[in-house]
Amino acid sequence: MLMGGYEEEVRQVYLVSFRRLVGQLYGVTGDLAEAEDVVQEAFVRAVARPRQFSEVADHEAWLRTVALNLARNRFRRRRVFDQLFRAGRLAPTPEAAPEMTLDRLDLVAALRGLPYQVRAALVLYHLVDLSIDEVAMTLGARPNTVKSWLARGRAALAKELSESEAIPHA
Repeated sequence: MLMGGYEEEVRQVYLVSFRRLVGQLYGVTGDLAEAEDVVQEAFVRAVARPRQFSEVADHEAWLRTVALNLARNRFRRRRVFDQLFRAGRLAPTPEAAPEMTLDRLDLVAALRGLPYQVRAALVLYHLVDLSIDEVAMTLGARPNTVKSWLARGRAALAKELSESEAIPHA
């Protein structure tokens, strides 16, 4: 959580710089969503490093550098993936993308409203079909904590979704 003056400092930099940085990164990436993502991630890193960010003379330049580095790294990873794909080592199957039915969209929307750990536990247990112990190991939690997250998540989803809708168990 941000504290006091630092919160206001980041808010002001965000208000002044976000759109301009997105425009700059859009020119670099050629993809508006990608530009928004890397600029947002740059702000996340600023929040994670309050002392370093506060000491920088030009906040926007710091954010731009971070966003450009993120964009470059994503480009490199995507290029490697594209090379593997073109070489035939990675071939998508029709099943690669989930079918976006109304039920699935409703489930995703309901999951989005849950805290991260609860959402992750539900997905790993019900959709990925991991055991309680595997979910606990993956999330760095105790099995009883995972059981609690699952119970709370199911209760929250039951309120959000109609009674006839069930969470699919892979």
